[in-house]
Amino acid sequence: MSVQSSSSVEAQQRLDHFADRVRTIRDSLHQVVVGQNDTIDQLLICSLTGSHALLVGVPGLAKTLMVKALAAAFAWKFARIQFTPDLMPSDITGYELLGRSGDGQGPSMVFRPGPVFANLVLADEINRAAPKTQSALLESMAEMHVTVGGQTYDLEQPFLVVATQNPIEQEGTYPLPEAQLDRFMMEIRFGYPTPEQEEEIVMKTTGGPQTMPEPALTRDEFLALRDLVLAVPVAKNVVQYAVRLCTATRVGHDGQPIDYVSDYVAWGAGPRGSQNLVLGAKAHALLMGRSAPTPDDVDAVALPVLRHRIIVNHRAVGDSVTSEDVVRHLLEATSA
Repeated sequence: MSVQSSSSVEAQQRLDHFADRVRTIRDSLHQVVVGQNDTIDQLLICSLTGSHALLVGVPGLAKTLMVKALAAAFAWKFARIQFTPDLMPSDITGYELLGRSGDGQGPSMVFRPGPVFANLVLADEINRAAPKTQSALLESMAEMHVTVGGQTYDLEQPFLVVATQNPIEQEGTYPLPEAQLDRFMMEIRFGYPTPEQEEEIVMKTTGGPQTMPEPALTRDEFLALRDLVLAVPVAKNVVQYAVRLCTATRVGHDGQPIDYVSDYVAWGAGPRGSQNLVLGAKAHALLMGRSAPTPDDVDAVALPVLRHRIIVNHRAVGDSVTSEDVVRHLLEATSA
């Protein structure tokens, strides 16, 4: 067997193994969550690229249940933080207390880790907390560590923040600043179930307590899958298309101007948008059973990756144009 054919066989084996493990995870999640196939795939894309996710949906759509089921399927340490106006940064990161040290030298300051020291952190209704508290998550999301009392504490890998927001309640909330929104790879929108799915939900949830899925992966197996996603090769034309799509969201970008963007966009996506388009395309290609991404994979993840990175102007508000409309227009206007 030639070296090239041996390499191809090995690559196909890795791809088959990835597909088998992902199928197991999907099946585990569907033991608890009814429908929401696209939502589950988008959440898996964020997980498998080591990225954070923002879930947006009205109450009762199983956002919290899905995140808890994901943690159970991965056998991760899970922590839920209920964001409220009186929540303090130390309630997230942890704090120092005067206590006894283990060396018998008398009282000293002892660090008590907060709930952020977990593998999967659910920031429930994140926009209900004040900006100072919201920003307490920023260092951990960006740097994978927290600093308390001048000491830096590393977070265990994997580390993933999934935040939820209720789109219909605005009173008593604090919109997330753009710098923190940009830390989320995707804004994942939950839709209502179909009548058939809702019937199944009612049957499942009114017949007794629900059980979480059994672990489908060990920590080392998950990290190996994540490394596989990051190692996926990307053709130059795919990167160029992702960058072209992202820069097209910016008013006054180099190249042919798009009137729609000039009319309705105040601020477009930054370079992190291009990075996440390529990362998302890698994971999406593997989820679809392909070994390398194409421009179609970029299109598949463009909406959840870009819609929270585009800020529309007052004219867009008056004309009922949303950031989603801008992304859809650009997908039609920008050729691969």
